[in-house]
Amino acid sequence: MRSATKILLLILCLPLGIMFMSTYNEELGYYVGQGTQEFDVRVINGFTSNSSLPLIIWCSSGDSTVDLGGRALQERDDFGWSLKTKLYSSSMFLCTMKWDAKRRKFDAFKAPRDVRRCSPLRKCSWLVREDGFYFSNDEVNWKKDFSWS
Repeated sequence: MRSATKILLLILCLPLGIMFMSTYNEELGYYVGQGTQEFDVRVINGFTSNSSLPLIIWCSSGDSTVDLGGRALQERDDFGWSLKTKLYSSSMFLCTMKWDAKRRKFDAFKAPRDVRRCSPLRKCSWLVREDGFYFSNDEVNWKKDFSWS
């Protein structure tokens, strides 16, 4: 094969190879071929009348290799961390929340669910209120994700 033909073949095959390597994998939760991605997760105490009663939060990775510990958040306090998704694994962080007699466990970050919805800023924020848990990827527009019960 002549060198000009080889170069032309390479130019035609290169875009197909890149598309194949960057395929979105729903199970993994991100684009295969992009490596790891960094995300910022933040949980905010959004209660309006609990100044004497803190929101207790305890978070750890889904595989229990990282324990972020517990915090007592007063009104408007927040707790945040950064994480990197891992290639060929499903990154997850679980948090347990306690306020008065209410308790709730939730996925503060779950790669298959959050890689897309936390984009483009790679910011996953939670505002915890008396009536439930609100999600935002820009901390301007909040949408109720679920209730305490």
